[in-house]
Amino acid sequence: MIKRYLCCITALCSLMLSASAQQKTPADYVNPFIGASTSAADAGIYHGLGKTFPGAATPYGMVQLSPNTMTGGDNGSGYSYEITSIEGFDFTQMSGVGWYGDLGNFLVMPTTGKMYTNSGRYTDKEKNGYRSHYLKSSEKASAGYYSALLTDYNIKAEATAAPHSGMLRFTFPQNGHSRIQIDLARRVGGTSTSQYVKVVNDHTIEGWMKCTPDGGGWGDGAGHADYTVYFYAEFSKPLKNYGVWSADIPDSWSRKLEDVESGKYQQAIANAQILKGINEKEGKHLGFYTEFATKPNEQVLLKAGISFISMDGAKNNLQSEIKDWDFDAVHTKAKALWNKALAKVTVGGGTSEQKTVFYTALYHTMIDPRIVEDVDGNYPGGDGKAHRSTKFTKRTIFSGWDVFRSLMPLQTIINPSLVNDMINSLVTLADEKNKDYLERWEMMNAYSGCMIGNPAVSVITDAYEKGIRNFDVPKAYQLSVNSVEKFGNGEKGYTPDPLGVSYTLEYAYTEWCVSRLAKSLGKTTDEAKYAGRGESFKNIFDPEHGWFRPKDKDGNWIPWPVDSAMTKSWYGCIESNLYQQGWFVPQDVPGMVKLMGGREKVIANLQNLFEKTPENMMWNDYFNQSNEPVHHVPFLFNRLGAPWLTQKWSRAVCRRAYHNGVEGLCGNEDVGQMSAWYVLAASGIHPVCPGDTRQEITSPVFSAITFKLDPKYAVGKTFTVIAHNNSDKNIYIQSAKLNGKAYQHCYIDYKDITAGGTLELTMGPQPNKNWGIN
Repeated sequence: MIKRYLCCITALCSLMLSASAQQKTPADYVNPFIGASTSAADAGIYHGLGKTFPGAATPYGMVQLSPNTMTGGDNGSGYSYEITSIEGFDFTQMSGVGWYGDLGNFLVMPTTGKMYTNSGRYTDKEKNGYRSHYLKSSEKASAGYYSALLTDYNIKAEATAAPHSGMLRFTFPQNGHSRIQIDLARRVGGTSTSQYVKVVNDHTIEGWMKCTPDGGGWGDGAGHADYTVYFYAEFSKPLKNYGVWSADIPDSWSRKLEDVESGKYQQAIANAQILKGINEKEGKHLGFYTEFATKPNEQVLLKAGISFISMDGAKNNLQSEIKDWDFDAVHTKAKALWNKALAKVTVGGGTSEQKTVFYTALYHTMIDPRIVEDVDGNYPGGDGKAHRSTKFTKRTIFSGWDVFRSLMPLQTIINPSLVNDMINSLVTLADEKNKDYLERWEMMNAYSGCMIGNPAVSVITDAYEKGIRNFDVPKAYQLSVNSVEKFGNGEKGYTPDPLGVSYTLEYAYTEWCVSRLAKSLGKTTDEAKYAGRGESFKNIFDPEHGWFRPKDKDGNWIPWPVDSAMTKSWYGCIESNLYQQGWFVPQDVPGMVKLMGGREKVIANLQNLFEKTPENMMWNDYFNQSNEPVHHVPFLFNRLGAPWLTQKWSRAVCRRAYHNGVEGLCGNEDVGQMSAWYVLAASGIHPVCPGDTRQEITSPVFSAITFKLDPKYAVGKTFTVIAHNNSDKNIYIQSAKLNGKAYQHCYIDYKDITAGGTLELTMGPQPNKNWGIN
């Protein structure tokens, strides 16, 4: 009887645990700490690791309320996990990028005791500012939430967010000199160059922070970022003992990152004048504080809306989204937004860790391109004026060179309206700035010129070919033509430059994109012209060395390095080497193969590329998943009639380069690109050539993956990939069915995905070399 009772209890417990596991939502799997480090030491390269931020955000929201542990350098997120002190919590943040920094505005910090006007450095051995150490074991992050215990002050800090606003909850100890400080000059990688703050009433302040290239930021000013952040902030505790601090920054001082971090500049901030009771102030380096007494475990909250248009916009954003002081309700709503967004792709099977990696990757693809318009539809135009969108949502942070490869193709499946938004945002921006070409790396309306190529042309072509066309097609086409004429191989047929291999190959691809778009639009002359330019890659192939090689302006080969030419960084290539960049001929794989000596030779060479790659896939000279030029390479085997090798190596990359941990990304997240690659590859599909609707089929990580389709753009409701008998050993596709019928191709067309249905794969431990070779 006792045995039977124990068996029943055991069975009941098992059922309860099973039910608990089934109740876990997609947002519950998200681990924002994945990739949240910039450590060059751990990465083995100055580029560092993922550079993600762990703070609270909503899908594509304007606000990212996140802890900052550092500023600038090759880190735009303002946070690195291994740093053990926090200088505050800001309301804007970039994800996964370097190039000095930007955003990181409206930094809020709770403090007690002596008041400091400077943050201090994380390298300081003694306390020298308002930053605080924090208890690492107390640090928690999830979708829409962050918390940590600030040990210098014994204050628990919690953050949550809404799309245009955010809320902080601070649990104070008993102290007669507790306060909340707001650094209005804060900007990752520099400083805002002027600020304004006004006390509106006994609970509210408003103001703005102007960020210009003179204050560093994106590219330390070279990225031309020029924006103003407006805020409207309310405090749960009345403003009684408050004021402003103002540092005397001479007009003659330069204010780029190196200057701001200098001892002289930091000392000026530390010596800032404290102006008690002042109700309004404009200056070059301002902060605001409110001081009060607190009881043990007393909670004091701050909520703020931001806008890139006006203080009224910020006020309206806050009052539309956070109407009261219910922190937990805001958090619950943020999580619900994430669950709705993450439900665009659902997975079955796989381990808990694999689901964490997957849903966190999907989460990271939903930070950008973020909304930059207020709740009323007003947005800042490239002409410095306010505009109102009626047919699209204005978005910003288009990391073009990165995201055209995987992120934007993923969005064409799960968020096609976002693709329209981004194209409209880029096309209207060109008008507003009186530019006749498309920007390749847009950030807050800046034509930053970052990286190379014409990725917006790729995105436009890919969208149009897939039937995503809710934008001004004639204008987008003309801007695409102008872009490849301004930045292209032209009549010369190559780009003379020390980095000319990267330039020539990237330009040839987007020139092909224009030919593809011209064909669809019936522009036969342009089609022929740009199709010819799409073959420019042939003009830099050196038969003597059997590989691509840069040329000078006179057409002469740039000297071939004596040692290790193929793996020599920066010879002919940007952020890569010849062995990595040379595979980028997605528009004409057969032509590339012919140049390289034929199918068998190319397969052997690709195999060598993968076999020499280190196990952890951190930055290396071979298959370097840490950077974008090789992201299509595992799928080339499909084009070579060896799809089992695509299956083998894409699964290897998913297993070796992506993990549930701070070092879980082998390279920079790059505004969602690194994660989008995983989402697609782990789902069993990935393109080689955006602009071509063919999607390569590979070995999924999960036994079932379902994409929820948008009825405005797709015929079907869902598209599901099922992998029977899938496991860590059964990684090879034995056979396939599409909607119940035998399917012999190692690729699928985009229209077959959006038609809805099911792709069934039967998996096994050995390659079936007869499947998918046609």
